[in-house]
Amino acid sequence: MLVPNFSQPFVKTLEVPADKSVSHRALIFSAIADNSVRISNFLRAEDCLSTLNCLKALGVEINLAEDVFVHGVGLRGLKKSAAPLNAGNSGTTLRLMSGLLAAQNFDSTFIGDASLSKRPMSRIILPLEKMGATFSARENNFLPIKIFGANLRGINYEMPVASAQVKSAILLAGLYAENPTTVIEPAPSRDHTEKMLAAMGARIEKIGNAITIFPAEKLFAPEKISVAGDISSAAFWIVLATILDGSEITIKNVGVNRTRTGILDVLLKMGAKIFLENERLECGEPVADIKIFSAKLRGIETGGEIIPRMIDEIPILAVAAGFAEGTTIIRDVGELRVKESDRLKAIVEEFNKLSPATFEAQDDILIIHGGGVKKFASCKTYGDHRIAMSLSIMGMATEGVDLDDGACVKISYPNFFDMLK
Repeated sequence: MLVPNFSQPFVKTLEVPADKSVSHRALIFSAIADNSVRISNFLRAEDCLSTLNCLKALGVEINLAEDVFVHGVGLRGLKKSAAPLNAGNSGTTLRLMSGLLAAQNFDSTFIGDASLSKRPMSRIILPLEKMGATFSARENNFLPIKIFGANLRGINYEMPVASAQVKSAILLAGLYAENPTTVIEPAPSRDHTEKMLAAMGARIEKIGNAITIFPAEKLFAPEKISVAGDISSAAFWIVLATILDGSEITIKNVGVNRTRTGILDVLLKMGAKIFLENERLECGEPVADIKIFSAKLRGIETGGEIIPRMIDEIPILAVAAGFAEGTTIIRDVGELRVKESDRLKAIVEEFNKLSPATFEAQDDILIIHGGGVKKFASCKTYGDHRIAMSLSIMGMATEGVDLDDGACVKISYPNFFDMLK
């Protein structure tokens, strides 16, 4: 797929697809509520549709119209699927629903695509087994994976790596446990699960980085859940507007949850001109319009607790750093090696084709030497949506790029290339 360069200023007001993380959770939590829920602005991308189809296979009635209508079956109303549950490419589907299904009175089997089948599952298997569930997995770590539901007990679990997916799996299982469950994070990760479950009546307490969930008898969801735009999708246009001289864009209705805005904080530190307007709360989640002006960026060093707040945006942040003056060092990004692809490897091998000798990785550190020569190149996406979109933005701002696979963007941003054109 050829993406040409785009040398003129980018001036536009636009909207981005609904938040993927919130769309997943709205479906799953509504499915186990005691009432019916209308979800507006649901993200109809492949990952979220994997969650939807898994829930339907478990006996949940879900109607797709302009909005999505979920008829909750209650905490104990799920039924055993007649066939293996297919999570597709979606790690969120697999990990969150593993926590949910670990507490049911039936067993379940998950399968997925080739990429998901290579992603390690020990991070959820270990804590859920401590709670009393049993798993059978290929090489004890990979799909296909069978979950034998059980009566669970609450645990105190210190997470070795901050992960919203793993945290959410444990908290979902904790809804069904015999006693409270506490998850202790090394750094705060996105907290959509805690916010939404609390809004549905779950008792959740947070002290520092420790989140405790208490056993629940039922959940009662709001009649309507509105999903804001995804900041992970907005990040591509934020970076494009920043690095193209004379550009100015406004992105409407974007979720700006503090646990997701690390990309904004780092870009601002680099010298970006980003402003939040019309800030408000929708269903307990902060939402705003984001205005961006082009700016000259400078290299910085970052890492530590901010990384979980922008882990999905590291590839597009690397693009921005490639246009900055000086060197940018991003530490503590080893998690990128077990995403939809080895994203550190993809950045080094493919981004360097467009900007030679710019990107290097050392263990869990990404180093970007900004200001180098940019050129046209043919690049591989590794079937990874965020790598494909980051390469596209980089190509637009350089001499163009030819991608081997653009279809993978359907996982999170189905109309990305329509927007790009």
